[in-house]
Amino acid sequence: MRASTKKRDPLDALGNSYRREIVALLARKPRSVQEIADRLPISRPAVSRHLRVLGGAGLITDEQVGTRHLYRLERPYLAGLWRDVATRFKLFAENTK
Repeated sequence: MRASTKKRDPLDALGNSYRREIVALLARKPRSVQEIADRLPISRPAVSRHLRVLGGAGLITDEQVGTRHLYRLERPYLAGLWRDVATRFKLFAENTK
């Protein structure tokens, strides 16, 4: 993904149902834009726009393989995010009655 001057909020990026579906698809295996578009009711250009948002938020990366780009989920980022959520939930649960 192209570097942007300002990183977008990952949770804002996941606020769109198509982007959540793309993340779910990429959680299974890396895919091309066409492979993603084949599984969603939106066009390839729309998939590309969603991928740009997800990449700008640090949720996915891409790699050129031959003539196409394969997009993959950035698991270390998501693992850290869920670790933070679990910690906050635990603190909340321990401090409420």
